[in-house]
Amino acid sequence: MTDAMTMQETATPRDSQTGAEPLLDVKGLHVAFDAPAGTARILEDVNLAIRPGEILGVVGESGSGKSVTAMSIIRLLSKPGRVTEGSVTFRNQDLLALNSDQMRRIRGSEIAMIFQNPRSSLNPVFKIGRTMREVLKVHEGLKPKEADRRAMALLSSVGLGDPASILKRYPHQVSGGMAQRIMIALALASRPHLLIADEPTTALDVTIQYQIIRLLKQLRDETGLAQIVITHNLGVVAELCDRVAVMYAGSVVEEAPVVDLFDNPRHPYTRGLLAARAAHAAGERRLQTIPGQVPDLLNRPSGCAFRTRCPFAADICATTKPPVEDDGNRKIACHRWKEIA
Repeated sequence: MTDAMTMQETATPRDSQTGAEPLLDVKGLHVAFDAPAGTARILEDVNLAIRPGEILGVVGESGSGKSVTAMSIIRLLSKPGRVTEGSVTFRNQDLLALNSDQMRRIRGSEIAMIFQNPRSSLNPVFKIGRTMREVLKVHEGLKPKEADRRAMALLSSVGLGDPASILKRYPHQVSGGMAQRIMIALALASRPHLLIADEPTTALDVTIQYQIIRLLKQLRDETGLAQIVITHNLGVVAELCDRVAVMYAGSVVEEAPVVDLFDNPRHPYTRGLLAARAAHAAGERRLQTIPGQVPDLLNRPSGCAFRTRCPFAADICATTKPPVEDDGNRKIACHRWKEIA
């Protein structure tokens, strides 16, 4: 394998998947955290699907369940968290039914994940080259010299110049943007079918954010890599994603194609998020906010979890959990969305 390996050669999934069948299908996922004060229902009936070559954005406030959903999918949910119900089907396998060894073979190989703080994900006492060699040895069985050639090709494929020099550096000797590109290169090492990116642009300046967004989009366009992008940044979603799922208090309250959601938000929570973004973009001095606070998940309110903050709440919202309406293109969980649309 030569140093001139192209991105297509370094990152293409092992086989091309087309058609309407989901690559990943999350159904009825419930997650609870046990605490001395009781059991917090962190996720409630989460349903998500992503198809080959698709980029799905998952947005919501801090504490809405975005990262817990990702960690549950790849079975890295740590105690006291536990999945209490649901299924996670990936390429016709229920990941929740696999044993630890079976899941380990999928994690990092067929499903890769990059985390919020890329530099903290790299071992500070190892040079970048050693970390990449270990990954390539475990997942690809490559010997040191072959691993070095592959590592340099991967670094080049994510837009990093002078890869030989980068392999000799420690994590503290690279910038945040470079560290994120290194993590993406590591994620691509085994040519996964799905990449989960948790806040991939957090703590990066605007210019570097744009470069990372462009890189992720390029990977999808050139290799067909499906992606789940978890973020609180609606600008990232608008630039990068095909569809977006809006989470609130551990549930998906609205899901739609990106253009449809931005042009015509239907759930009151989605409307509030987009109003805050619009006010910021317009340079208004007073920040538009959603009143109130996310509910205590140890004591969830009855009915709709958003009702205590919703300007459109009615009596039914206090007594009955809203059903998810699905027209095949859009999902929404709100009793009154037709009235307020």
